[in-house]
Amino acid sequence: MTNSDDATREDDVQTSETAAGDTAVAEAENYSMSLDVNIEDIGPCKKHVRVTIPQADIEHYHNDAVDDLTDKAEVPGFRIGHVPRALLQKRFKKELADQLKQKLLMESLEELAENHQLDPINEPDIDVETLDIPEEGDFVYEFDVEVRPDFEVPDYEGLTIKRPTRETTDEDVDAYLERFLSQYAELVPREEAAEKGDYVSFSIKFEHDGEAVHKLDDVMIQLKPTLRFQDAELEGFDDLIAGAATGDVREATVTVSTESENLEMRGENISATFTIGEIKQLQPPELSKEFLERVGVETEEDLREEIQNTLERQVTFQQRQAAREQVLEKITESADWDLPEQLVLRQVDNALRREILEMQQAGFTSQEIQARENEIRQRAVSTTRQALKEHFVLDRIATKEEITVDPQDIEIEIMYMAMQRGENPRRVRARMIKSGMIDNLEAQIRERKAIDFILDKATFEETEMEPLTENEVEAVPYSVCGMVDAAVEAEEDDGEE
Repeated sequence: MTNSDDATREDDVQTSETAAGDTAVAEAENYSMSLDVNIEDIGPCKKHVRVTIPQADIEHYHNDAVDDLTDKAEVPGFRIGHVPRALLQKRFKKELADQLKQKLLMESLEELAENHQLDPINEPDIDVETLDIPEEGDFVYEFDVEVRPDFEVPDYEGLTIKRPTRETTDEDVDAYLERFLSQYAELVPREEAAEKGDYVSFSIKFEHDGEAVHKLDDVMIQLKPTLRFQDAELEGFDDLIAGAATGDVREATVTVSTESENLEMRGENISATFTIGEIKQLQPPELSKEFLERVGVETEEDLREEIQNTLERQVTFQQRQAAREQVLEKITESADWDLPEQLVLRQVDNALRREILEMQQAGFTSQEIQARENEIRQRAVSTTRQALKEHFVLDRIATKEEITVDPQDIEIEIMYMAMQRGENPRRVRARMIKSGMIDNLEAQIRERKAIDFILDKATFEETEMEPLTENEVEAVPYSVCGMVDAAVEAEEDDGEE
């Protein structure tokens, strides 16, 4: 036989081995498990799943694991690929068991997702460490999982929507400019007694039935009609403090929100003792060239034009909110399904983040956003429950209409938020990624697009918008019950860096 014949035979053998290998891989990829799956409803949007993997499937994947180990296991006295299977199974028993369990769970969960319409909200609650693959017989595992509610998509075409309209005036621009500049103003001490609108440093003690609940030291608060905590409000706050001097004490009673995070204190009356410290007043910055450059404009006229645009975005925001409320009221009329309480509680911060993002995009000031945040926190559970129902309906509509979010959509929103806060867009983006809010932003944009899609097909009736009201709420990022907002702590840490 010639060398050419030997080479040809060698090529044929390699080709045959390659083809056999490809066939084996294809067979492995096409293998389908014979699962026995039992799914039971165990509560609102919650199911209990029992999966039985027959012994034949276990043996199939066990043999795959041994074959894989044979190709790479190093055992003294044997060449790689020539170790007896029985020795491998004995020597690497634990490793094979762990690999087999992982493979069985992964493959069975994939088939479960493909063949059963669970539509889970989060990962299955499986304690992998407690699971063991039996040496004989079937492998059974069970888990609970929260799933999206099953409902019929409501009719959302041809709705009649009342749309409030309003022209932005020069007086509106002047008022907003004053609020905008206050964010950059310097606080200067004043010797006289406190007046409404002043900033006062307080030490505040909160007591319930004579026992201390919480204490705040050196908290700077502006004197406005309403002082809003995260779980309570004090009306007539400016009247309470006006006329007081450093060292004076004022007392009041506040009622804890019925949806406070502190279950024991819900609805309870709390005594608040305010000790007046330093009194200051705002000294707005001059509209110098340096300041204008800091906020990203060249002239005062440019700044007023940006404010005009911001106020128009706020009108659009108010219009969208009014339209959104009407749309959501109409499309969620039939959303009478319940949601798990734990799911609602876990989503409180998500719902809050989305509201804050919308206000940031619309150009509201930090103080206005804080006031809204505290208002939401005081009725967090009911607000979040409704927001989740709205999310599920809008998500279903967005999926049906193939509505997506482009990277450019996200960049535009980040640019608006950066301009409002006088920051670099890259810094805003980095902070949002770090805090996990970038995902909230994408979801919020997608929901807004779904609403806009509905509104494009709606009929509008123009109505007069309520005039823009002066901000009479002073909000602080604290709770009377002692739970400081984690987002505030994170932002403070970020600032320290």
